[in-house]
Amino acid sequence: MAGVRRAGAWRYSQWDGSQEPVELDADDVLSSVADDLLYHGDLDAALRRVLQQGFTTPSGERVAGLRDLLARLQARREELLSGKDLSGLYDDVRRRLDEVLDTERSELDRAAAAAGPDDEEAARRAAEAHTELDLLPDELARQIGALSRYEFSSPLAQQRFEELVADLRRDLAQLQLDRTAGAMASAGPEEREHLRAGLDALNKMLEQRAAGEPIDPSFEQFMQQFGDMFPEAGDLDELLQRMAERMAAASALVASMTPEQRAELAALADELMSDMDLGWQLDRLGANLRNALPSLPWDRGVAMSGGDPLGLSEAGDVFAELARLDQLGQMLRGAAQPGELAEVDPASVAELLGPDAAAALETLASLTRRLEEQGLVARREGRLSMTPKGLRRLGSRALDELFSRLRRDRVGEHPVASAGIGHDRSDETKAYEYGDPMRLDVQKTLRNALLRSSSASEPLHEVGSRPASLSGSGRSRSRLPIALVPDDFEIEQSEHLSTASTVLAVDLSLSMPMRDNFLAAKKVAMALQSLIASRYPRDYLGLVGFSATAREIQPRELPEVSWDFAYGTNLQHALALSRRMLGGKAGAKQVIVITDGEPTAHVLEGGDVFFDYPPAPETLEATLGEVARCTRAKISINTFVLDATGSLRAFVEQMTKMNRGRAFFTTPDDLGGYVLVDFVEQRASRTRRIARGN
Repeated sequence: MAGVRRAGAWRYSQWDGSQEPVELDADDVLSSVADDLLYHGDLDAALRRVLQQGFTTPSGERVAGLRDLLARLQARREELLSGKDLSGLYDDVRRRLDEVLDTERSELDRAAAAAGPDDEEAARRAAEAHTELDLLPDELARQIGALSRYEFSSPLAQQRFEELVADLRRDLAQLQLDRTAGAMASAGPEEREHLRAGLDALNKMLEQRAAGEPIDPSFEQFMQQFGDMFPEAGDLDELLQRMAERMAAASALVASMTPEQRAELAALADELMSDMDLGWQLDRLGANLRNALPSLPWDRGVAMSGGDPLGLSEAGDVFAELARLDQLGQMLRGAAQPGELAEVDPASVAELLGPDAAAALETLASLTRRLEEQGLVARREGRLSMTPKGLRRLGSRALDELFSRLRRDRVGEHPVASAGIGHDRSDETKAYEYGDPMRLDVQKTLRNALLRSSSASEPLHEVGSRPASLSGSGRSRSRLPIALVPDDFEIEQSEHLSTASTVLAVDLSLSMPMRDNFLAAKKVAMALQSLIASRYPRDYLGLVGFSATAREIQPRELPEVSWDFAYGTNLQHALALSRRMLGGKAGAKQVIVITDGEPTAHVLEGGDVFFDYPPAPETLEATLGEVARCTRAKISINTFVLDATGSLRAFVEQMTKMNRGRAFFTTPDDLGGYVLVDFVEQRASRTRRIARGN
């Protein structure tokens, strides 16, 4: 069954699997966790959060998270209980009994009237029957017991009473078992005996298992003989779980009753289920299941205070659904990772919360699997981590995101105007000129010669001329061997090779997340690493994180880097470490600094760290001293400043004047564009200078 909510009610239909999980690929999943992963640096935690909160796919489709599903579950629970009341639990039974008695009395009166006033015997029998009915006990169970021994005059009244007894037997059995068993309890003696024998066999199996004895008959033999009245199950544990859930729901219903209602129910069960020991077998089964599965919510009552009375059958169904909702809620609340949701039955979720909830749950359950199947993540020592492929994909995503914000059509595509030395081929060729390296494009050189000599209708071309096309008549024919002249020569152009060495120093102090600057800086680091690895593989990129002190970060560690729970912005140490990392590296050297705070810490000669706020003069002096060392080492420092205060701006401008680097005062939204555009443009500018021989 699948439930669909419509205007305050639920419409149920057969679950047909038509509500499929959202179609996601691994990139979609990575996109859903990327920002959380970059911000907190914990892949497992990122997946847990997206599991709880849900996400929106790149196509705009919303996938509900566990919080949404639990809220829907709670709403359904409240809907089941809203306005319901157990005070009328037996009202329908009493009403039907009154109808039986009225029908019987009417028949007694009709028979006496038909006999006439002279038939004293008929009048006496009618009066005695009326008296017997008048003396029926008030208690429901005793009244039913007395009527079971009463000799009805009305066939219709007797039929209605037997139907009532059968329905009560069914409801009492169904309250603790399922519908099939309830139907057997309400049928004839043969069916009830089959039910009793099945309960007895199941009880023996439970008792044998509790005592550590071999189970006889086996589960398979038991299901062959009695499987027609018990839920389908793959093994004994599954069968016991399902039956225990139903019996626990029945115990919750009983616990929700008043003492008077409980006593009346117990009396009804004794009266109607005592034949063939059905009642005893059910009590025995309840006790065995409590011992086998004590963790279920046995006897957990529910407060009900509405005006809509529930009948016995309806109350059993309501409490059974409440038990299933509670069990589902417990499973959802206990799921710490997407894979744990694989244990939840989608058909059951569809029945309780609707097919869209089941589809969302299956999508959530597949998140980790999709990442693992594409090789983006792997589990190592009990926790998930990014693979090299995943790191590349994450960096590429950050790069694409930042470039997509830029309004330029092609950022960073700066062709070199003239050719130079190098080993990278370009797709372009040119006519040979004196002094060019002889990298002959053989195919185009021969083509030029053929074009020059192939037309028989044209004279041989003089040196210095070149045909533009094969425009001769069909009578022309190439001359072999092909004679080459210098003007035929076509040479390959090569791209200039320029290398750059860069260290990106990112502020990881506590002010960065407090001012919402950390995620933007982390994305810049991922994007720049991806840009250099993909477009400039000969370049060097080092990564430094700094707060109270600075440390080198390896590219593989970058996704899991988070801010430091420390105060202090030690730019001096960051620049000193960057300078050492750039020592001996080729090409132009630069340090890119991303920060939102003034220098408030520096490393003393003995290795201790000095911290003070506002910035102490000695910290500013030590930092500028390191700027001077970088300048002497021909390392440019380009600083990107977030949330610049007046004093921070003044210090950065002083640092820029000393180093002749550049300073950018920007926001988190614009940071990525500034850094990437500046990096690419500066690199292209260096390449052009090399091409010109500067």
